[in-house]
Amino acid sequence: MRDVAIVAAGMTPFGELWHASLRDLCVEAAMEALKNAKTDQVDALFVGNMSGGQFVGQEHLGPLFADQLGMSGVAAMRVESACASGGTALRAAFAEIASGLSETALVVGVEKMTDATDVTEILATAADQENEVYHGITFPGLYALIARAHMQAYGTTEEDLSWVSVKNHKQGALNPKAQFRREVTVEEVMSSSMVSDPLRLLHCSPVSDGAAAVLLCPLKEAKKYTDRPVKILASGLATDSMALADRRELASLDAVERSARKAYKMAGMGPQNMQVAEVHDCFAIAEICCVEALGLVEKGKAGSAARTGYTALGGCIPVNTSGGLKSKGHPVGATGVAQAIEIFEQLREEAGERQVEGARIGLTQNMGGSGASSVVHIFQKV
Repeated sequence: MRDVAIVAAGMTPFGELWHASLRDLCVEAAMEALKNAKTDQVDALFVGNMSGGQFVGQEHLGPLFADQLGMSGVAAMRVESACASGGTALRAAFAEIASGLSETALVVGVEKMTDATDVTEILATAADQENEVYHGITFPGLYALIARAHMQAYGTTEEDLSWVSVKNHKQGALNPKAQFRREVTVEEVMSSSMVSDPLRLLHCSPVSDGAAAVLLCPLKEAKKYTDRPVKILASGLATDSMALADRRELASLDAVERSARKAYKMAGMGPQNMQVAEVHDCFAIAEICCVEALGLVEKGKAGSAARTGYTALGGCIPVNTSGGLKSKGHPVGATGVAQAIEIFEQLREEAGERQVEGARIGLTQNMGGSGASSVVHIFQKV
């Protein structure tokens, strides 16, 4: 396999983007990435998208977006893995370049969610329809069960959950592309409306529109496009049971642990080598469970990690410096690619006030559903 690098990135703001359609968002992010690489053609296009067909009634996104980008004829395909669609599309492009099938690959993660009539119902298609959704459960309800299990097993509190939101909003306030660029207090989080006990409104990521794009090529060719490429060291993908009732235990995310184990093995390093990480905090409890499954925080100890500053900027392992899904926003198909862009900017020392000093190794973890799929990538400054 060939070494692979990210050489350019482009991203729209995240938020309620009423002025832009699904194709508008894709084109904006993709054209920014191509402009930054000073190129207008690629060999392959990978589109990360969860539910274009349900959110806006549009399927067959590969050829549609290729045509919109003036690349009709190029190899193009959509990749779907629920909320992990963006990260899984990145993995597909990584394999495309590493295998030698293509010399350049553009990855675009995109979702237009605010046009939908029932976002909760559409998102619920990523859960087990017969065994969970039919009986009335929603994703806030599923993650509330995970939160209760973690609380019972490790003594995690609602205040611990709230500190995750506080940390991520503080970091997101420094991100010009974030949907919510404002800080919140623990008191604000804990007094926000109850959504599904113990999860309150400010423990939950928002409904968002947005797109993010990265351009990949062989590392040995990267200097054609940039003098600061970022190498993709590893990619790990794993799955778990769709239904929570079939899981080994509710307080752990086994797919995250398995995907991390594969990525660490491929990279020849471990969690102790990571200097900055973007993880899938669709709900505050998700960040807590993910950092434990990734080995970034000791099992059962992540409840206090945000409160003590362990996972904050300036801490031992800064997590979600972008603001995470909670503050940056969560246009589901775009999230995994946006995570990669944050690490790309961190390793190129372009993150501004969010910069993690001296960061050379970074990690992203993108998750589908209630943890039924997870993809982990590890990146290195060149």
